[in-house]
Amino acid sequence: MGGRSRGRRAAAALGVAGLLCAALGVVMIILVPSLIRQQVAKNVRIDPSSLSFSMWREIPVPFYMSVYFFDVLNPDEVLQGRMPEVRERGPYVYRQFRVKTNISFHNNDTVSFRERCVLQFQPEKSQGSEGDYVMLPNILVMAASAMMEHRPMSLKLLMTLMFTTMGQRAFMNRTVGEVLWGYDDPLLDLMDKYFPGALPFKGKFGLFSQLNNSDSGLFTVFTGVKNLSRIHMVDKWNGMSQVKYWQSDQCNMINGTSGQMWPPFMTPETSLEFYSPDACRSMKLVYQKQGVFQGIPTYRFVAPNTLFANGSVYPPNEGFCPCLESGVQNVSTCRFGAPLFLSHPHFYNADPVLAERVLGLHPNAEEHALFLDIHPVTGIPMNCSVKLQLSLYMKAIRGIGQTGQIQPVVLPLLWFAQSGVMGGEPLSKFYKQLVLVPNILCYVQYALLTLGCALLLVAVVHLVCRQEKCYLFWRGNKKGPGAKEAMQAHSESLMTSAPKGAVLQEARL
Repeated sequence: MGGRSRGRRAAAALGVAGLLCAALGVVMIILVPSLIRQQVAKNVRIDPSSLSFSMWREIPVPFYMSVYFFDVLNPDEVLQGRMPEVRERGPYVYRQFRVKTNISFHNNDTVSFRERCVLQFQPEKSQGSEGDYVMLPNILVMAASAMMEHRPMSLKLLMTLMFTTMGQRAFMNRTVGEVLWGYDDPLLDLMDKYFPGALPFKGKFGLFSQLNNSDSGLFTVFTGVKNLSRIHMVDKWNGMSQVKYWQSDQCNMINGTSGQMWPPFMTPETSLEFYSPDACRSMKLVYQKQGVFQGIPTYRFVAPNTLFANGSVYPPNEGFCPCLESGVQNVSTCRFGAPLFLSHPHFYNADPVLAERVLGLHPNAEEHALFLDIHPVTGIPMNCSVKLQLSLYMKAIRGIGQTGQIQPVVLPLLWFAQSGVMGGEPLSKFYKQLVLVPNILCYVQYALLTLGCALLLVAVVHLVCRQEKCYLFWRGNKKGPGAKEAMQAHSESLMTSAPKGAVLQEARL
């Protein structure tokens, strides 16, 4: 009797333990996702107490800008109407340091800041030096000529004389450093004297002169403290809720974030929007596929085919016109009137005729497509490479001798890739707190549920087995006429002689 009592107590203990484990597992399955969302929301919002605030204020990820130039090999032939031939030079690599300054929190759940960018040349990562000479179109001459296209012939002839006096030509041979960061030009002094305010800059002219030791404007974004769904979304840029560069309200809208972080809890239906001051417009990337980066699940977002499509191919882009072939966007309205165009490198994903008009271009997705790999739970980029090309529209302007017989062509000047990969201590800290801990909790909850069910099953089986043994014992000791007859028949069978060779066994009652 003591053994049976201990067995029942053990089974009861197993049952209680199993019930508790299963109940705890169910509770965790119900509550853990909510707790994880609360922790993510607490740690990604723009707040000094959040885990990601220091990352947002000063990006710990090493960012690099790699610049590739299109060196024109036959400038004299181009002036005679021949097809231009280019050779890609580079990369010339610069380390980017980004720090947010003038951070001010407001009562409407927004914060304002300026992000200062400093670029440092990295000779060990570059294929050449800033002293390398490259042959490029003379942007100032071609821009001034384009502006004079519909002016009286007398003014064009006067400009031709002026260009000749100053030694200006359609192509220039300058160093990489001069093209990027600025050079003195007498044409600039002349334009500033007779056309004050025509140029948005003073002093030297360089394609990236406004990117180094400067900021990209005053951003005001939502902090996500009161409304997580709007976190990082731009409220205003330089005090404006929309720009005035384009021909439609839709194209002038400032949508998305400032391009560094996005709202958490993404799905494949989520699109990635950001406002780019360099492109003077908002851009939208779309989901492509899932991936894993250093053990961290990611979503890859890429540019859709319609990003730089012209208005005839994609009507919403009509506001960016006047347009040329699909795949290049006219940015002259935000680049001091110069006929500059933005696209993917080597005219990737553009009308093939653009690349066919320039010898030496080889567009392909592997080298020229842009992408961003985002951790969907937090909206923080893990790996990114944004690639854009700047080109100049050139053609002969009747009356301006410097333009010769140049056939209409969109001639690439350079393309650049801004890339960053999270690693080191920031990656380790991110993985442990926002990936590893939630995964452990997820495994624990299902382990508890499984263990609880197993313990309950053992307890039930034990009780059933004990109950069957008790039932058989009770049947064997039952008194009555039927039992007596059964005992008598059994005794008679034992008294019957066993067959030869059989072994008599003792019956134990």
